Amino acid sequence: MGGATARDARLLRRRHALVVVLTFLTGAADAVGFLALGGAFSSVMTGNMVLLGLSAGRGNAELAVTAGSAIVSFIAGVLAGARVAGAARPDDPVWPRRVTTALGLELLVFLAFLVVWEVNLPDHSERVDLTLLMLSAAALGVQSSAIQRFGVPGLSSTYLTGTLTSLIGGVAARSPWHRLRPKAEILLALMCGAAVGALVALYQPAWAPALLLVPLVTVIAVAARMPQEPAVESPASV
Repeated sequence: MGGATARDARLLRRRHALVVVLTFLTGAADAVGFLALGGAFSSVMTGNMVLLGLSAGRGNAELAVTAGSAIVSFIAGVLAGARVAGAARPDDPVWPRRVTTALGLELLVFLAFLVVWEVNLPDHSERVDLTLLMLSAAALGVQSSAIQRFGVPGLSSTYLTGTLTSLIGGVAARSPWHRLRPKAEILLALMCGAAVGALVALYQPAWAPALLLVPLVTVIAVAARMPQEPAVESPASV
């Protein structure tokens, strides 16, 4: 029993590390979307909803189309990802195989993103930019559903306002650092991904798809080796 529990603890740490990598990808995709694909986000749908409202107030039809298309594409990705990943089950392993399958679907969408991006270099038209933004948003919608399969409240690699709120609340309550550190790591990964994504989008745009694909392929490769035995204890929230 003790050995199994120690094994699950190691797997939980590995799962958290993989989610951190996916969060880095999210930050990079949001930076690329905002700076190079029309000024909307690939994953921050609350931000896109604000942009949609702003576009109505300002009469900006172009912004409305950009933000609205990102929202619709993200929803489509969430629906597709939910069908592939399925719902959390009591006998799930720490990393269910269907999560990896859903990430494989995300990879296919980003491969399409790669093809469209590279074929249309050095300059993208507005129509191509919109297509790329929609592909990126759909991919991150799939990723959002994949992470939901873990069934861990508050665990996400895309919508992180709750993570920030939980972190600050924990600081205020003087929670021990080992409880706060996972949340801080995820938020730091998001900011680092956004910083790197901004640099690549502005100065090395040809490499932007690689910035999205390499972390995802790495996560899929590591996750494919995760054992599928049910966890002895229900995985705790990070």
